[in-house]
Amino acid sequence: MLFAKPRSYLVWALMAWAMAASAQPSVNGRDFIVAVVDSVPITNHDVRLRAPQLRDQLKQQGRTIPEGEALLKAALERLIVEKSLLQHAKETGVAIDDDAVTQAEQRLAAQSQISVDALHQKVKSEGSSVERLRLNLRDQLTLQRLTERNVPGRIKVSETEVDQAVRDRQNASVDANPDIELGHILVAVPEKATDAEIATLQAKAQTALARLKRGDDLGRVAKELSDGVERDKGGLMGLRAASRYPTLFVDATKNLTVDDVTLVRSGAGFHVLKLVTKRASGVVTITQTHPRHILLRPGGQLSQTTARAQLAEYKRQIEAGKADFAKLAREHSQDGSASEGGDLGWISPGMFVPEFEEVMNTLQPGQMADPAISRFGVHLIQVLERREAPISERELREIARNNLREKKFDETYQLWTQEVRGRTYVEYRDAPQ
Repeated sequence: MLFAKPRSYLVWALMAWAMAASAQPSVNGRDFIVAVVDSVPITNHDVRLRAPQLRDQLKQQGRTIPEGEALLKAALERLIVEKSLLQHAKETGVAIDDDAVTQAEQRLAAQSQISVDALHQKVKSEGSSVERLRLNLRDQLTLQRLTERNVPGRIKVSETEVDQAVRDRQNASVDANPDIELGHILVAVPEKATDAEIATLQAKAQTALARLKRGDDLGRVAKELSDGVERDKGGLMGLRAASRYPTLFVDATKNLTVDDVTLVRSGAGFHVLKLVTKRASGVVTITQTHPRHILLRPGGQLSQTTARAQLAEYKRQIEAGKADFAKLAREHSQDGSASEGGDLGWISPGMFVPEFEEVMNTLQPGQMADPAISRFGVHLIQVLERREAPISERELREIARNNLREKKFDETYQLWTQEVRGRTYVEYRDAPQ
């Protein structure tokens, strides 16, 4: 179904699209070889096509953008690495079939919300060709498969690193939703109290506040001055997650340190609050989402464009109150969840493929997205609910391990690509211009 996702490489496919769509004739009317990687030439034209793409990529990453000759040199180095990797893929038997290229073509068309035929026309109108587009897509898919074969196995995560990541996650819960215990003294204010009565009661609360500030025992002050139910419990409200306390109390005490006191007013009266305990919650939570979807799988007589149009019509009918999502899912969805009205239950981050989760995560409860494309087909996605759910220590360690692997991926990838590039013969010719 939608489970078990590898690292997403959609950005590489989009890069290929940018390369094909941005093709323009050489600026100075002629072309020449600037470098040779093994026996594969890189031309000045190739470098000038890659330079604006590299500029856009660096801009999106918030990194420094070289200008002029420096940008052309950086683009050349990117191409050298890419050609080295493609040569390595050829030597190690990595091959992409035509069906995979066609599917990538369909995904690119869907991302642009156009048909494949319209994508082809767009490529031609911008000075490139369908053959170049498919070649670029094949190269990017080759690089993706080569990376999947070589990089993940090189990433090493130690148990010590996992231990530290778990501690960091637990400590972070102090700020997010710590376990706290508040001391509480309530000076109740009657609903129809006069201004004079309110002033007298406020003075009583101020007295309680002052006594606690000078170190008087909370239980004694509560027993003498409090109208709250905690007066016979030493003024203590109990240790629990901050989210289980009234929002007024949490907001009033969130910047206090242990043993600090403060005074707030509510409709019930004056509240003297003391922060007795604050610690990381023993329960770590993650955000879970409850979605449902309708899946159509293009093939045979059903094109991807038709599937998208059909789901868009379902969305229009549902939003207009003319159709029921669950009923449409049971009748039309081509997923195993169809019998449940498309209901996927509660899911945790990382359970589904990136294309699905990226769309799902943009939705608020009750919202539906426009038809979205994944490797499984075309989806109409609706989010029903979200919640914070506790996770076990084992689950927390697994999340920490996956996050560490993700963080180390780029560094490992760079080291690996430089290793491959170092084994490749590179001959520099004329400088790009």
